[in-house]
Amino acid sequence: MEVREIHTIEGFEKAIEEGVTLMDFNAPWCAPCRSQEPILEELAQKFQGKASVAAMNLDENRDIAVRLGILSIPTLIIFKNRKEIQRFVGLQPEATLSEALNNLVK
Repeated sequence: MEVREIHTIEGFEKAIEEGVTLMDFNAPWCAPCRSQEPILEELAQKFQGKASVAAMNLDENRDIAVRLGILSIPTLIIFKNRKEIQRFVGLQPEATLSEALNNLVK
């Protein structure tokens, strides 16, 4: 399984609707965001069938950034059944995100 790219508000709503979703909010010009990508791909493999991993370009979806109060990127938010559970700002190590997801998918 790979990181799903989300391009619309409707896609975002559908992605977080059910289960556990790690959503990465980023932009193509953001160096830390690019560094986060291989970590997210690793997590998508590790949590396949337990949680989903998705990414959204905030340059294309500024309204989502405003709605969620995202001021810096990368911002990673873990949602469970539409509810925000945990938020991380800045480049995150695999272990930090893995531990947070493990606590929710038990």
